Amino acid sequence: MDDNIIEEMSFESAMAELEQVVSQLERGDVALDASITLYERGAALKLHCEKKLKSAEEKVAAITLNNDGQPTGTKPLDAG
Repeated sequence: MDDNIIEEMSFESAMAELEQVVSQLERGDVALDASITLYERGAALKLHCEKKLKSAEEKVAAITLNNDGQPTGTKPLDAG
C-alpha cells in the first residue's frame, strides 16, 4: 500500500487502491491493527471516489444540448 495523499489521487488510482484494500480485508490474513488501518484507508478512498463521481455527474448534468443533441455549453457558464 502506498502513502499517496488521497485528495491528490485520480478516481482511477483511488478505485484501484480501494479494490486492493477490499481484497486484503476479505482474505482475512491481515493482523488486527493492520486491518483497522486498512479499513480506515478504504473508507477514506471510498469517500474520495464518491466525491469524484458526484463532481463528474454534476458536470455532465450541466451540459446543455441543442435540438440536434449536440453540446452547446454548460448551464453555469451560459446562464444569463
